[in-house]
Amino acid sequence: MSLDEERRIRTIRYVAMMSIRGLLVLVCGILVMAEAPLLWLWLLLGVAGMAILPWLAVMLANDRLATKPGRFTRHHRKARTLEAPEHRMIDSE
Repeated sequence: MSLDEERRIRTIRYVAMMSIRGLLVLVCGILVMAEAPLLWLWLLLGVAGMAILPWLAVMLANDRLATKPGRFTRHHRKARTLEAPEHRMIDSE
């Protein structure tokens, strides 16, 4: 995947999460005007969502995209054999 495509996907993800945050602001405002039952609970959940979403959006926007396999792949390295030295070695015995 090219860098431009990856950036576009990250931008779309970020804008979508910030749109959800904006929707939470509107919903909280509507709930206050409608004097909904258990208003304190709904406002608490809405404010928590508005506080966590920007952090998540930035973390996910800066994170690289997952690879296709989705599972851990093991990297096998072949053992290299040592080449014979060019000069003659002298033993101490």
